[in-house]
Formats: sequence, structure tokens, C-alpha cells
Amino acid sequence: MLNTKIPFKLREKFAQLNWTWIIIGSLGLGLLLTLAVSPSTSRHLKASLLGKDRNALIGSFPVVVPTIKYGFALDTFQVYESEFRSSENLGDILMKRSMTYADIDNLVRNSKDVFDVRDLTAGKPYLILSKDSTQGPDYLIYEPSVYKYYVFHLNNEDSLFIEKVERPITTAIRSSGVTVESSLWESMERSGADPALIKSLEDALKWSVDFHHLNRGEQFKAVYDQHYVEGQPVDPGRVHAALYKSENKENYAFYYESPHYTGYYDQEGRPMKKGFLRAPVKYARISSGFNLRRFHPILRTVRPHFGTDYAAPYGTPIIAVGDGTVLEATRRGGNGNFVKIKHTGQVQTQYLHMQAFARGIHPGARVSQGQVIGYVGATGLATGPHVCFRFWVNGKQVNHNMLKLPPPEPLPKAEMEKFAVLRDKFLEMLKEIPVETIAP
Repeated sequence: MLNTKIPFKLREKFAQLNWTWIIIGSLGLGLLLTLAVSPSTSRHLKASLLGKDRNALIGSFPVVVPTIKYGFALDTFQVYESEFRSSENLGDILMKRSMTYADIDNLVRNSKDVFDVRDLTAGKPYLILSKDSTQGPDYLIYEPSVYKYYVFHLNNEDSLFIEKVERPITTAIRSSGVTVESSLWESMERSGADPALIKSLEDALKWSVDFHHLNRGEQFKAVYDQHYVEGQPVDPGRVHAALYKSENKENYAFYYESPHYTGYYDQEGRPMKKGFLRAPVKYARISSGFNLRRFHPILRTVRPHFGTDYAAPYGTPIIAVGDGTVLEATRRGGNGNFVKIKHTGQVQTQYLHMQAFARGIHPGARVSQGQVIGYVGATGLATGPHVCFRFWVNGKQVNHNMLKLPPPEPLPKAEMEKFAVLRDKFLEMLKEIPVETIAP
């Protein structure tokens, strides 16, 4: 058995070395009797042991290369592989395999600074390694993500502990360009790009692009970080530069970071982050716009409609369009359940007909831009699920879609000079990214 006190970074190497010497030792006599061993035998041995093919030859002798995973030679263990279920916990799993409650309690106590067993997540994989299943497990390995895993050391009742192993991450700059056909997600897949990049693109461009209502033929380009674990691509990282291009406009975003300024900026060095998002919900359509002479579908009369109705399925999260403080979170008349928020200056927003409020939403609560404040419903005077969004400026309700708010101030001159160097570098990179043009 491998020494459990060996650091994990060396364990895999030791496992490989131990197997190598066992193989060489057991075959030593045969090798001495083999007359036709070429000078390249040692190189062949090394390549075979470290290669992907587990069936190798040393001279004329077959060799099976051990499977090394998580730093262990799995061939030397009885391996049980499964996923955590929502109906079970760590104690359930280990007590089925002859561990006592006292040992499990010691394991948890000894490792409380490394891992909280309450963080075990349903659907995540685990392995149990046992030298002898009748004597209980030696190790449990839990892998919550590709970036890390945990080794539960169970084979010594005097030293039960959990070891955290973080896999090294390497990063490379990559670029991608897509033309929207039916959806951005499908277009990403078709171009060979990772659709997970969409989330990073939204972080960069969400204040100027409505990602839920894109049109065929619109284009995106991005220069971004691609993360790798053990040579395999995993989630994309930060977008350094992005371009959205439609028939009549272009929107650029560049990530800039300094001791005093961090975030996405446009070509002029103005923050991409605006005081208010374009909409409070991921909506299917605008079912009714701001209209001072609207025919009410329930009351059957003409009356002003001082909001914009965004139709969306029941339970769709509703978000605050800007930072602020909750003034009201209550139910009243035709408004149904609603939340009203006071923002900076003389701006207030209101969100009507909610199915329910989000946890922690009450008068006086501070909310941040993008925070979920409730869920789409049809309470009050509503014919179907939607959120009626209202916007006040200086106490007067206005059409927020027609509102022209002053642009944010650009970076100071000293910062602008540094930003311009970065911007120009990424502009050139964006220009070089090819995108497919599709017929209208």
C-alpha cells in the first residue's frame, strides 16, 4: 500500500515507480535469458509505462501498465464508483462499509478547516478504494469540480483526515467569432466555440446588448482567457475584449484593471456599466408598452398605462435594474404583489404583479443591480404572467425605453493613456477574428 503520509503531488510518481520496479524485478530473469533485446528496450519500457496503451511488451514479455488516478494505482484496489444522492449523507455511505459513527465523527472534526461535509452535492461523483472490502474502505475521493478533489483518508483510525487537492490551471488567450442564426448558443456550437463563453460575453456587454432578443445576422467577437486542467479545456475565463455588431451599430467592451479602476469600458474609456439595466426580467416579449391612452383588457376602459409589460413564464426571476433601497414590498389593489425601489438621485422603479418576493426583500433592504427581488406572477389586475415595470424621475412616471440618461464620465487622463494602449492592442486582435457572413 502507498504511504498515506506522502504528499499528493509525489504520490502518483511513487505509485508509477513502485509498479515499474515490481515489473522489472519480476521479469528480470526472463530479460537476462532473452538474447534478442535491442538497445532501445529501456526507452520502450519508459514510453510504454507512461503511455495511454495499458498493454505493452518488454522484449517478448507482456506488461499491463497500472491505471493511475487521483495519485493512486487503482488496479491495486477494489474500486466502487457512484454519485452522491440527495437522500444520503457521508455517514450513510461510510457506515454501510463498516465504519463506526465515532470514526466518522473524528474524520469530520479533524478536517473541519479543510472541508465541510455539508457541502457534499447531489450528483457529484465519488470513488471508494478498498484493499479488502471486508475490512472497510481505505479512501473516499470526492470530486466537486474539475478544479479540485478531496481525498478522505479512512485506513487508519488514529489518523482520519481529509486532504484537499487543487489541480493546476493553465490559461491561454483565445479568440472566437460567431454570426447569429437561430440562437447565440447554437451559433457558438456550430462555430466550434464553447457556449459557456456566452456568460462571459453577457458580463461584458449586458448594459448595451439585449441578449434575449438577438437577430439573425448579428455578430459577436471575443478575445478571452481559456482555462486548461491537465491539458483539457474547461470553462472560459474573463473576456478581455468583445464586439457586438448589428446592421446599424457596433458595441465594444474592453476589460481594464488598475488600483483605482476595474471593469469594462467602451472605446472612449467610459464605463460599460450603466446605472440601470435595460429590462428587469428575461422576457419572451413586451405584451404592452408605455401608453397614455391604453384600452385596459380587464376594466374595458381607456386609461393611461404608465409601465412596460414584460411577458414571461410564472416563476421567472425578476431583478433590480439598479442599486438602491427597497421602499415597499407589499400587495395592493390592481398592482398585486409589488416591490418599489429608490435609487440614486430622484429615480425610483416599481415591479408589479409578482408571484412572490425573493428572500430578504423588505422595506429598508439594500439591493444591488441584477439581484433577484421576486418572481413573475399574475397577481392583481393581470390577464397572464408578466411584470409591469415602472420608472419614476423626479416623482413623474416616464417611459424608460425613451429615457436619455447622461453617459458616465470617462477614465481620468492618466488612466486613459494606459487604457488606450490596451484598447488598441485588442482592437487589432478583434479585427483579425474571422466571422461567417450568412445570407439575410
